[in-house]
Amino acid sequence: MQIQSPKGTRDILPSEVQTWQWVEGTARDVFGTYGYQEIRTPIFESTDLFVRGVGDTTDIVEKEMYTFNDRGNRSVSLRPEGTASVVRAMLQNRLMDGASVLKFYYIGQMFRYDRPQAGRYREFWQVGIEAFGADSPAIDAEIIAAGQQFFATLGIKDLTLHLNSIGDPVCRPKYVEDLTAYAKEHLDELCGKCYARHERNPMRILDCKESGCRAVVANAPLLSNYLCDACSENFDMVKSYLDALEIVYHEDPYVVRGLDYYSRTAFEFTAGGLGAQNAIGGGGRYDYLAEEIGGAATPGIGFALGMDRIIIALEAQEVTVPTSAPVDVYFTVLGDAAMPITLRLAQELRENGVKTDLEYKRRGLRAQMRTANKLNAQYVVMIGEDEINNAAATVRDMGSGDQQSVAFQQLAEMMREKIDS
Repeated sequence: MQIQSPKGTRDILPSEVQTWQWVEGTARDVFGTYGYQEIRTPIFESTDLFVRGVGDTTDIVEKEMYTFNDRGNRSVSLRPEGTASVVRAMLQNRLMDGASVLKFYYIGQMFRYDRPQAGRYREFWQVGIEAFGADSPAIDAEIIAAGQQFFATLGIKDLTLHLNSIGDPVCRPKYVEDLTAYAKEHLDELCGKCYARHERNPMRILDCKESGCRAVVANAPLLSNYLCDACSENFDMVKSYLDALEIVYHEDPYVVRGLDYYSRTAFEFTAGGLGAQNAIGGGGRYDYLAEEIGGAATPGIGFALGMDRIIIALEAQEVTVPTSAPVDVYFTVLGDAAMPITLRLAQELRENGVKTDLEYKRRGLRAQMRTANKLNAQYVVMIGEDEINNAAATVRDMGSGDQQSVAFQQLAEMMREKIDS
C-alpha cells in the first residue's frame, strides 16, 4: 500500500506555493511598517508552557495537543498556538531588559488534534504579531489596524471586525459565576461540548456555533454589564482610537476567544465567502500571561491569523494573486556535443539572476518546445550543431515567435537585459 500523508495534513504544491509566499511577503512588509520584527520559536515546547499559559481547562490542552515524552522522559508538545512560545522567548532571553515596547511577528506551523474540515487542518499555518510592554489602549487599536491593513493589502473584502471586552480578574469572576448558574438552568439544551464546559470553562459556551447553544446564549447574561469602571473606561478608549483611525467595528458580546490568557480587549476578523466557518483570525490582550508562565508582569497584546483560511478567502473572493513563471529561459539541447556548452551557458544566466532550466532527456525539439510552453518560459535558447559551429545561440521570443542569433559570450548579458526590461 502506498503511504499517504497523515490525516489532517496536506502538501502545499509548487503550483500553490507562490500564493503562500505572496501572503507571507505581504505580512512581512505590512507588519514591518509598524515596527514589528520577525521571531522564530521552536516547533515543540515543554508541555507545561501550554498547560499554564493556554489553560488546563481549554479544549486545546485537554484533548487537542500532540504531547509525548522525549527520550529524557520530559513531556513536550507540538505548539498548538504561537503566543505562549513568543512570551516564553521574550522572558527567557530577557528581551524586555532596557526596552520600552517590543514588537514581534511570526509565521509558522501549529498543531492541534481536531476534526479536519474545509480549511481546518491538524497541521496548520498561522501568521501573528505580539506587542509587549504597553498597556495603553492605543496599541490595541494599532494591532487591529495592522491586521486590517494586511487584509486590505491582500485585497480581501467583505471583512468584519468583531470587538469585545472580556474584563479582567477584578470583574470577570462574578460574571463567570452568574453565567455558570444560568447554564445550569439550560443543561438539556446545550450540545455535548458545552455541557462538559459549563462549570470548567463556561465562557466558551458564548462562541459555540451549535443552534441549541446559540438559542441559550441569546438570553444569557452579558459581560458588558459586569465590566468594572477600569475595564469599561479601557474599552471606551479602544473604541475611540479605532474611531480616530476610521476603522469600522461591530461590538460583539460573544467574542471571548478560546484561550484562558485573554483579558480586556478581544477581537475576531471574519470574511465573506467562507460560509459558516468564516473566522480568519483574532486576538486580544493578555496582560497576565507572562506571570502565568513564571515571568514578571508584562502587558501584552497580539493576534493570530489562519493562513489556510486566508488562502481560501482569496480563492473564494477571486483575488488576483501576483505570479511568475518558474523559469524565464529554457534551453533546448540537440545532440550530445551541445550538453556541455548548454550547461556552461545556463550557469552564466543563473549567475546573472535569470531563472533558467534546460533539457536533460535527449528528446526531439518538438517535445522540448512543449516543455518550454508548459513552463511558460519567456524565451527558448536553442543549442545544436549549427549553434556550436557558429558559437552563437538561437534565441526565440515565445510571445512573438521572433528569433535571433546571439553570440555565446553576449548571451547572459542580453538575456538579463530582456528579462529586466
